[in-house]
Amino acid sequence: MEIKGATLLYTLAGLMITFAGFSALLLALRPAAGAKVSLLDRFLAKTVMTYIFVLTAAALLPELLALYDLPEKWIWRGSAALFGLPMLALQVTYPRRRRKLVGQGPPRAVMSVFVIFGSAVTLAMLGYVLSGLEYSAAAYITALTMDFFTVIFAYLIALDVIMQQPLEGAERPAPH
Repeated sequence: MEIKGATLLYTLAGLMITFAGFSALLLALRPAAGAKVSLLDRFLAKTVMTYIFVLTAAALLPELLALYDLPEKWIWRGSAALFGLPMLALQVTYPRRRRKLVGQGPPRAVMSVFVIFGSAVTLAMLGYVLSGLEYSAAAYITALTMDFFTVIFAYLIALDVIMQQPLEGAERPAPH
């Protein structure tokens, strides 16, 4: 039984994994250019991978639950709870985890979009879907998509911050 939005969910899962691969590749370029990998580099790489894999699992979860012939309303409620609660925990604890590891909180833009807006989207989806309202599939997939774009936004801001850090061997002359 294919559920509502299955094609979109599969497409999102593919996009998310592709993004994870490219983001890892871009983060690997900096050390290849001679920069030392910092705590911030490692934290951001781990954070992006964690979020992307949670989002990818959330994209696949409704179809997985559908294999058990659950009623569609329970597929979306179960998916919302299994995705939304861990995602919300990741979103609201991000500033504290970052501050604890690297000594400073996220930039204001990341705090606004990634943490506050992302958390509000996830919380709204949880409330909507768990209330059993009509269009639960649309609410779930919309939240999943919006959370994905908040991760992309935060990654681009983080990439900008990382690329502004000086390279370790910047003063050395290039070999001839």
